[in-house]
Amino acid sequence: MAKQLSIITFTGRLGNLIGYRRNGKHFLRSMPSYVRQTAATRRAAQRFGMASRKGALIRSAFSGRLDAGCDSGHINRLTSALIPATGNNIRSITGFRFNRHTGTDRFLIHAPRLSHDGILYISPQALPACKGINSLEIKVIAARIHFATHQVVGTESAVLTVKTGEDFKGAACNVDVPGKGTLIVVLQVRGIQDHVPSCNTKYFAADIIAAEPPQPLPEVLHKQICPELPGLKLLSEKIPAAASVPLLLPVIQRE
Repeated sequence: MAKQLSIITFTGRLGNLIGYRRNGKHFLRSMPSYVRQTAATRRAAQRFGMASRKGALIRSAFSGRLDAGCDSGHINRLTSALIPATGNNIRSITGFRFNRHTGTDRFLIHAPRLSHDGILYISPQALPACKGINSLEIKVIAARIHFATHQVVGTESAVLTVKTGEDFKGAACNVDVPGKGTLIVVLQVRGIQDHVPSCNTKYFAADIIAAEPPQPLPEVLHKQICPELPGLKLLSEKIPAAASVPLLLPVIQRE
């Protein structure tokens, strides 16, 4: 393994050299003259390739919606988490953290719950007091991904701001993005001080809280959210801003 020290660096194959990036630095290695693969190593390579492609789709669905940088190793970590999903066990990525330093459980003691009819419930709970932080921005991002056709069918999000050190009355959000494919829901929480997001990684979390494969859902004629809970309205990226309607809750903001 050799480090690339030139001004111009590269990744991928160049002659008999392979350039790659690890932890923000570029390295070189030579190609082996002969590769001997067993049936097991071929299967492992196929699983890795499938997981890598799924990971790229997931990143493309959420990268434009996440409001803070992920840690430098999140790509490899997501691929590793997806390897069991090559056998269609997509739920194995539930709990994945885009920022490994902090999880949403730091801010929300009671984890959100996704119902069978596509409603995400955030339970009432006391929010912890955080030094230098006076409010939390809670963001729900839902994406429908069709892995068979390698397409992101739709991505939607909603935002709610609440004060820290107080009792949170809970919230509910319809995350059932229309279309065919797997539904993946990410919960993002950011610490806010005087309307300015914190740059400290310990006050930013973005976790995959649900990954539901396509399945026939029971027909629901009227999806009702508990009247005592405020509703987070998902905002589709397909809806132009000019076509938006006035929102009922002032705490919900269009991105």
